[in-house]
Amino acid sequence: MPRPTQAQRKSETRTRLIDAAAELFAQKGFHAVSAEALADAAGRTTGALYSHFGGKEGLLLALLDVWKERTAERLAGELHQVADPGAHFEVMWRSVTRPADDDRGDSWLLLETELWLYGARDPLVGAPLARRYTEIRAQLGEGLADWAEATGSTLPYPPEETGALVLGVLLGCALQHRLEPAAVPEELVVNGLSGLLGLTPGRKTDRPRKADRPRKADPRRKADPS
Repeated sequence: MPRPTQAQRKSETRTRLIDAAAELFAQKGFHAVSAEALADAAGRTTGALYSHFGGKEGLLLALLDVWKERTAERLAGELHQVADPGAHFEVMWRSVTRPADDDRGDSWLLLETELWLYGARDPLVGAPLARRYTEIRAQLGEGLADWAEATGSTLPYPPEETGALVLGVLLGCALQHRLEPAAVPEELVVNGLSGLLGLTPGRKTDRPRKADRPRKADPRRKADPS
């Protein structure tokens, strides 16, 4: 067997460190995991960690960038195959709640929260984090605009504003879904995003609309004697 090249060894080291970070950061939290523990879990040295990522912060950013790239690739391959807006938003929701085809499940959401908390407290991390969210909003908005044009739909907001709204709904609902899945089902998110963007949901809920529900009697209003 040929010996691996230097580039292959570097790629393997990077992958090992990212995989170790995904598991440890999600299990214990960013601040509870040391650089030494990360290197040990990856079977590498702390020198390798600092050489590739500059420290734990860089490793966390790299980990989330890997998730973002994989999600973007999967969405690009799936979104243009569906014309129904309901199916479109189902794909997006599942990419958030079940983003990886591995046994880590939704641990990315814990990692995303760890990074946001760190960035909110530390401007040095907050600045690149803000740029990262700018890129995500742009990707979401541009992708939705392209999809809308291809399907003959019209978005009510410019692409970046659309991306901001959609990202807010997805992340906010995912945080609630993580703790209480039954309270924030897929159908609610799909219909909510469709309504937010003025599109017809692909799936209808059996729950009556507010205007259709029977009104309760107002105890302050006196009965009509006639």
